[in-house]
Amino acid sequence: MNTDTNIIIREYLITQATLTDIVGERIYCPRLPENATLPAVGFSTRGGIGTNPNIPGEVHCSVQFDCWDHNSIGAREVYRALYDVLQGIQFTDVTVSGTDYRIASAIEEFTGQDLQDPDIPEYLKVLTYFSFIIQAEP
Repeated sequence: MNTDTNIIIREYLITQATLTDIVGERIYCPRLPENATLPAVGFSTRGGIGTNPNIPGEVHCSVQFDCWDHNSIGAREVYRALYDVLQGIQFTDVTVSGTDYRIASAIEEFTGQDLQDPDIPEYLKVLTYFSFIIQAEP
């Protein structure tokens, strides 16, 4: 697969009103820019089993999501919206620059964890990980 899975995931997320009604297009990869407006989501692929030589064009990856806001209630609201648009989706088509891809599945790996950024105490986040299977369309 030539296209970065992060681009495919972001393209899907920015089309999901449940999430964008809260964060707008403030969905960043791999992390929030300095002095980012909150609420926002930052995410990046952290690994996974990669590609399967028996299924060309299919990638299995684990993705870390940080759901940010100025307080834990707001960060939890962002997390719940992210969960609602990702948990259990199957065979969802996404087009990136004219190329079709499919998110075959997305499953949360563990429930979100509330954290406070030690370097920026006024930023709170909920940390979660999702496992994805993404396929290039034939």
